[in-house]
Amino acid sequence: MRRTYLYVVACIILSATIVFSCAHDHDTDKAHAEKGHRAVAHGADADVHAADADVHGADADAHDPHAADEIVLTAAQARDAGLKVEKVSPQPFAGIIKVSGQIVSAVGAEHTVSATSSGIVTWTGASLAEGASVRSGQSLAVISAKNMQDGDPLAKAKVACELATRDYERALELAQDQLISQKELEQRRAAMETARAACQAHSPNMTANGITVSSPMSGFVKNILVRQGAYVNVGDPLLTVTETRRLQLRADVPESHVGMLKHISSAHFRTAASTQVYRLDELHGRLLSYGRSLPSDAFFLPVIFEFDNVGNFISGSYAEVWLLTRRSESSLSVPLSAVTEEQGVHFVYVRHAGEPYAFHRREVRLGESDGLRVVIRQGIQPGDEVVVKGVWQVRLASVASLPEGHGHQH
Repeated sequence: MRRTYLYVVACIILSATIVFSCAHDHDTDKAHAEKGHRAVAHGADADVHAADADVHGADADAHDPHAADEIVLTAAQARDAGLKVEKVSPQPFAGIIKVSGQIVSAVGAEHTVSATSSGIVTWTGASLAEGASVRSGQSLAVISAKNMQDGDPLAKAKVACELATRDYERALELAQDQLISQKELEQRRAAMETARAACQAHSPNMTANGITVSSPMSGFVKNILVRQGAYVNVGDPLLTVTETRRLQLRADVPESHVGMLKHISSAHFRTAASTQVYRLDELHGRLLSYGRSLPSDAFFLPVIFEFDNVGNFISGSYAEVWLLTRRSESSLSVPLSAVTEEQGVHFVYVRHAGEPYAFHRREVRLGESDGLRVVIRQGIQPGDEVVVKGVWQVRLASVASLPEGHGHQH
């Protein structure tokens, strides 16, 4: 009986333990479920708040006076860059014909120095070379034939002059005694004058070493045509002296532009050795002439200008030439320095109205250029203020790296 009683008690205790455990597990699962639901609710609330934050951020950007593509410089950056802007307005712009050309010496500004005697050439001074400056009357070379087989022509001229003089004096005495005719006397007198003329031609340039050759003008040596120690004959060219004060610009215009030649007024040009573009009107330049017929062996018509050589221009150098023709009164143009290019697309930087150091980049379509300015066909309007100096500093500011989440370029 007692054993039965203990068995019943044990079953009751085991049943109660199982019920309590199941209840506890159910409560735990329910608590966890409620907690999960609360977490999901909080996450949804967070997403709502994040969306609200994005909306507020977008509103803030909408009210921000600096757009996302704007470039803003400080006053110090603008000062260091030498920033300069130009207000765009319609202004005259010449029609352009871009051609190739060459700088040549002006007519009368170049002289070829020739040998005045036959003999061996010795240049005076070790500094005489192509490009050396010379003065009018400066000794350039000495020509001597002392050791030549035919003898020194100067010495021969002196001897001939002395013989002709003595012969004429004897003939004069004979003529007084009527021993020779008047005709023969005149012939001996002519021979004496000829010998004296030959001798006097060398007299101003005679030295102990030979005949000196002098420069006929001031300028510089363009080219030397004979070597030191070479033998030359009378009249052979020795060197060329060029005056540097005036030069000519020769532009070669294709036949297709023949109808525009009469409208050409001036030109801009740039030599191959320089990046600077020169204006002829600033060099006191003027149009001399233009070709009216094609040469038989060419397809270009020459246009000739003359200008002052105020730069380091070298006669014979080639150049890019922009010929200026008719003018237009309604073209919008900017200096070439204002235009940048990226992958074939051209841009300018325009200042925001009322903000001295805020700019934005604007794509433009270019027209013709005169080497200094370029016509803008599309992309800007009259009154726009375009950066013309310090452009690269503005461009660098536009591509500078920015902190994440920052939408403006400073």
